[in-house]
Amino acid sequence: MINTRFIKKIKYFAACFACGVVIYSCANKAQGPTGGPKDEIPPKVLRSTPANEALNYKKKEIQIIFDENISIDNASENVLISPPQSTQPDVRGNARVVTINFDEDLLDSTTYTINFGDAIVDLNEKNPLKNYRFSFSTGNEIDTLKLSGTVLNAEDLNPVAKAYVGIYKEHDDSVFLKKPFLRVARTDEYGRFVVDNVKAGTYRIYALGDANKDYFYQPGEALAFTDSLYTPSVIKTEMRDTVWKDSIHVDSVRTYMGNKYLPDNIVLRYFKENKKRLYFVKSERKNPESFSLFFSANQDSLPDIKPLNFDWEGKYIVQKNNANDSLTYWLTDSTVYKTDTLVMAMTYMKTDSVFNLVPQTDTISVYSRKAKANNPKGKKSKGPEPVKTYKFSTNLSSSFDVYNPVTFKFDAPLDSVNLAGVALSEKIDSILKPLKFKWTQVDSTKLSYAIEYQWEPEKSYTLHVDSATFFSIYGITNDKFEGVFKLKSLEEYSSIKLFAETFDSLLVFQVIDIKDAVVATKPALKEGTLFEYLRPGEYFMRAFKDVNRNGIWDTGDFSNKIQPEEVYYNPKKLTLRANWEFEERWNVNSQPLLQQKPAELKKDNSKKQGR
Repeated sequence: MINTRFIKKIKYFAACFACGVVIYSCANKAQGPTGGPKDEIPPKVLRSTPANEALNYKKKEIQIIFDENISIDNASENVLISPPQSTQPDVRGNARVVTINFDEDLLDSTTYTINFGDAIVDLNEKNPLKNYRFSFSTGNEIDTLKLSGTVLNAEDLNPVAKAYVGIYKEHDDSVFLKKPFLRVARTDEYGRFVVDNVKAGTYRIYALGDANKDYFYQPGEALAFTDSLYTPSVIKTEMRDTVWKDSIHVDSVRTYMGNKYLPDNIVLRYFKENKKRLYFVKSERKNPESFSLFFSANQDSLPDIKPLNFDWEGKYIVQKNNANDSLTYWLTDSTVYKTDTLVMAMTYMKTDSVFNLVPQTDTISVYSRKAKANNPKGKKSKGPEPVKTYKFSTNLSSSFDVYNPVTFKFDAPLDSVNLAGVALSEKIDSILKPLKFKWTQVDSTKLSYAIEYQWEPEKSYTLHVDSATFFSIYGITNDKFEGVFKLKSLEEYSSIKLFAETFDSLLVFQVIDIKDAVVATKPALKEGTLFEYLRPGEYFMRAFKDVNRNGIWDTGDFSNKIQPEEVYYNPKKLTLRANWEFEERWNVNSQPLLQQKPAELKKDNSKKQGR
């Protein structure tokens, strides 16, 4: 007999299962395909309190409401308020609302501009509302004038991004050292800036790499200044607006009368002074026979060192670079260099808080790391010590440039050389023909030397150095060395002869490669400047006006009102072929500065300039 209650339960569960399947199916159909086009539309402003460009607004809070949820991307870096605030206002995004709360009292009859840059983004896709500006006035009118232009790196004409540009009503340059900008802007990735909402008047303008965001210049920061005063104005002029069908094709060009704000072509040449803060960085002793001292910047003179636990009078050699910021002292007395720790009083010039150089005396200790590493606990080593050899390196390669001397770089100063142990030969078939050469000392520390010879293209040479030919100041001698090399053919090179269309004896020409690196530098000559032995490839030309005739490009000096030396680029690319000599005529002033640098060489180097 069938249990009717059991049958009813089965029917009930079957019905529930069927309903579940139907509901799931319907829900799935309602959902439709997943995905869809990506949202690329930035947030849109619906309303604000106060309205954009409101007058007589005195409250410290501003609210801006959007059509979707938003967030603020790095407000402290991206949001810029003009006039600049000593305490950054609190800028927050919550749901669809951006709120700005000023910490300071608002100034009377002043136009405030909040430049959000790309800080406002939608919450999900992070689409930025680009270059959004909000302004209001605490007085009866909004100031509407503008000054605009470009900030270029003075040394290489690259655009400088994220530099601050500001104005003052005061015309004395000392104001730049004393108080924040009256109004401020920031450059975009192309170095362009717009200082907007400016009152009628005449202004000084500056650019600043303002690391501490106090909006005025402190020595050590990058800057730009001009000798001109600027009076902003506005004119009505015919303007054009291009309507695009897509990213390539133009639909139409609309012409209309609009406002043009002047000046709109200010060029600020941005530089960092050579006045770096000077201080002692560290000491180092990589081997017992020498120690090194490192400083943060150029020194005009060597430090005065007074030994405290050793005597080195006349028993050392100083190795220095051109800036005197890296010094190596080679110790020539064994009783000194066998001392594990050398203690000395060092007096040098150090930059104080107001950027003046004052004498500073430090007591420093340098110890031999190598000695301690080899014998950490003072234990006696087992077996004989390895024989030391006097090491050196050369610049030889299998394919050698015809204009190069053979150079030697020793790992310690040279005491003496037996030139009978150095043999330079021309290889003719299998026979070596001995050659006479000139042995020259390259530097004062006896670490670098050269063999000079009038090489002949395409010929093969052999350089042989016997063992015990070179002796270091420590009595160590070298192992045997042999190098075989062949000179390149003249047909492997190109050359450029460059003429200045308007000759200026201060001009210095430079050949640069596609990475904007200097390949060769020579002064301009009336009869043309010849650059020989260039490898085939693509090059550009650069020049600078060497005002002080020292052969190198010099930066500016704000305190002495010295601008950086002028730099020029030839926008033309030169493709050099092997065994060709090119002639090029160049008028360095034929194009405006902003149009000179080739686009493929441009890059932002604000970080290099210490923004």
